[in-house]
Amino acid sequence: MTLRVLWAPTSFGVAAAVYDDQGRVLLVRQRYTAGWRLPGGGVGRGEAAQAAILRELAEEVGLVGGEARFFALYTRKAGWATAVVALYSIDGAAVNFKPNLEIRDVCFADPFAPPDGCTPATLRRLQELTGAAPPSHHW
Repeated sequence: MTLRVLWAPTSFGVAAAVYDDQGRVLLVRQRYTAGWRLPGGGVGRGEAAQAAILRELAEEVGLVGGEARFFALYTRKAGWATAVVALYSIDGAAVNFKPNLEIRDVCFADPFAPPDGCTPATLRRLQELTGAAPPSHHW
C-alpha cells in the first residue's frame, strides 16, 4: 500500500441506463438528493461491477432479468475521495418498483427529451448514450 492511497481514497460505483421496449430510459429520484438520475449504487468489496449493478437495481427498483453491457468508465470528485463509476446499458429487463428507503419515484423517459429536473450529469450521460455527444472521462 502506498502513502497516496491513505490520502487519496477511491470508491467504486455503478450506474445503468435501463431501457424499456419503447426505447425509454429509467430515471430515479432518490430520497436524499434532488433531481432525476440514472439508477445505481456502490460496488461491494470483491464484487464484480456487472454483478453489482444487477444487485443494486434489483434491490432499489425491482429489476428482473436483463443483461448488463458495459458502456463507459468515469471518474468524479466525491468530497476528498475520487469516485470511479462504471456505466452499463440494460435491455430486456422488467421493473417492479415499490417506493423504498432510497428511491422515492421512478419514470421511463425519452432519452432525447428528458424530464425537467434531471441532474447535469444525467443529461450528459443521456447525450452520450444516444450518440449526441462522445463519452467523457468525467461523470
